[in-house]
Parts: sequence; C-alpha cells; structure tokens
Amino acid sequence: MAGAVFLDRDGVINYNVLNMNTGRWESPHSPAEFRLFPWAIDSLKKLRDLKLRLFLISNQPSYAKGKTSFENLTAIQHKLYAFLTENDISFEDYFYCYHHPKGIVPELSIECACRKPGTFFVEQAVRQYSLDLKKSWIVGDRDSDIICGSNAGLITIRVINTGCPQKEPADCAADFETDDLRGAVEIIKNNVVFAKNRR
Repeated sequence: MAGAVFLDRDGVINYNVLNMNTGRWESPHSPAEFRLFPWAIDSLKKLRDLKLRLFLISNQPSYAKGKTSFENLTAIQHKLYAFLTENDISFEDYFYCYHHPKGIVPELSIECACRKPGTFFVEQAVRQYSLDLKKSWIVGDRDSDIICGSNAGLITIRVINTGCPQKEPADCAADFETDDLRGAVEIIKNNVVFAKNRR
C-alpha cells in the first residue's frame, strides 16, 4: 500500500487574491488571477521523487457564493493542470468541493459530506488507490485542512506563509508547522521513517 500527500491548493500551491468586494484574501476567481508560488513546481517535483502519490483536495465555494462563474473555476483548474503537465508532474486525482451551506446557488447551498473538514475525499482516495494512511500526509493552511487530516489519520502539516497579510486564526495544532510548501517537503523527506513506524 502506497503513501500519499494530500495538498490543499490556495495558499499552499498558489497565491490567494485580495477580493475588493469583501476586503479579504480569497481563492482566485479567474484564470488571470491564478499564480503559482515561485517554489511550487520545484517542491512538487521533490514530492514526486519521494514516490508518494499526490492528491489535491480543495474547497471551492466561490461559485456557490455567487463570487465567480463555474466556467472560471474550471478554467483555473485547467491552468493548474497545464502547469503541472508542462513540468512532468502528475497528481493521482483532484478532489474539489463546490458546496457551501450559506451559498446562493440552490443546488450547491447544502451541508455536504465532501467539504473539508469532512474526510469524504480522503476516504474515497484510500478506497480507490489502496493508500496507507500511516504513511500519508496532508498539507494545508487552514484549520479545516488540519482537522480533516487528523480525523482521517493523516500526518498534518500547516503552512503559515500563504502570500497574504491576512492570517487565518489557528485553533487546532498540526503535527508540524512550517513557512510554506518548501518546508513541508523537507519535513516529509526527513520524517519518512517516522511515518512508516506510526501505529
């Protein structure tokens, strides 16, 4: 059974963007706003070289909230996929939750099982790809990532440098904390034995 890394997207792989309507730093709402961190590609290559399976797991409620179109969300995903393909980086799967309980699009404005901190997508990946949770990690910047990972039995890493001055409050502790994805890669590389020996 293989080990895996579940990666959040916004604030981990790419920059968040200042939403002038809300005054908050949020996920990009158009392909033009989508920018990878300068270290993202190199960090993902290093994870690939560790022979860990890569998964992306991301809450994307902006369409449900009426902040952008579903076409824009799809175009952003295609842009990320193009960047990865150009650099010979393969994710096993991409899991996106488009729901939000306080949305305005009726069919997406629900309490769902797939929105983090729920563990639905992690459990789906474990079943579909025969993953060993004891050798697997989640890297994210929010409590929802850490709670999801902890409840699923993953080793949790919180990144704190999300590229924006607005810091999300951290109400739960991760197993590890680091500045960004570069640091997360080093933690994973240096703790492979720790992961294999977990009970």
